[in-house]
Amino acid sequence: MPEEKGLLIVYTGPGKGKTTCALGTAFRAVGQGLRVLMVQFIKGSWHYGELDAAKMLGDDKFEIRPMGRGFVKIGGAETDPADIKLAQECWQTGRDAIYSGKYDLVVLDEINYVISYKMLDPDEIVEALKNRPERVHVICTGRNAHPKLVELADLVTEMREVKHPYTKGILAQRGIDY
Repeated sequence: MPEEKGLLIVYTGPGKGKTTCALGTAFRAVGQGLRVLMVQFIKGSWHYGELDAAKMLGDDKFEIRPMGRGFVKIGGAETDPADIKLAQECWQTGRDAIYSGKYDLVVLDEINYVISYKMLDPDEIVEALKNRPERVHVICTGRNAHPKLVELADLVTEMREVKHPYTKGILAQRGIDY
């Protein structure tokens, strides 16, 4: 039997496919009998196909919790305090799950965004991930992964956009993009 060690995996970069890659790993884990939780830091206002697919497997095997409000406004306007509060609640949910002993894999979907938007403290997250239970796998997704998170990770994959249908005016497609 191979040695069981929880891996820290980061899917980042400007290309599409970070959440989809995490979902693929999550479905593989469920197929191997692991219990999986995905918390979504930003998604929350749309209906995503992965929610129905996870329900088909059963909440005791694969649970997805969208905890955001959809898109977060940053830049010119101040970040909405409600979004900061939701990001902190989502992190607490994810952190509690990692330490609970209930899950074998916890996906922190879009956490890289909220760290880069300065809605969460990267040092606090890195410390919690460094000290997590030995056998718990964690996947962090989103653009602009923090350098400290990249350094701590066991696997980092960067998605690079080569071509995108949106540039031809093709909008998001049901079953492919959501």
